[in-house]
Amino acid sequence: MIYKFEVKILYKDNVNDPQGLTISESANRIGFENVKSIRSGKIFILEIESESEEKANSVAENISDKLLSNPIIEKFSYNLI
Repeated sequence: MIYKFEVKILYKDNVNDPQGLTISESANRIGFENVKSIRSGKIFILEIESESEEKANSVAENISDKLLSNPIIEKFSYNLI
């Protein structure tokens, strides 16, 4: 069976996000005064062929940790879609 996952990669809360900061400042400049902060990130869609959802979850977690994210400065989450 093929399982499809959405993986979100974001900077950790204590890591500076220059792209998010630039977008936040731009939003305020063009009239979105209520926007206090924007954090940028990446989204990946994974299709994993596996005999069980449990094994597919394990692959999604491992690939997110070891390949898609930098665990020193980024955090990840994933959901079955």
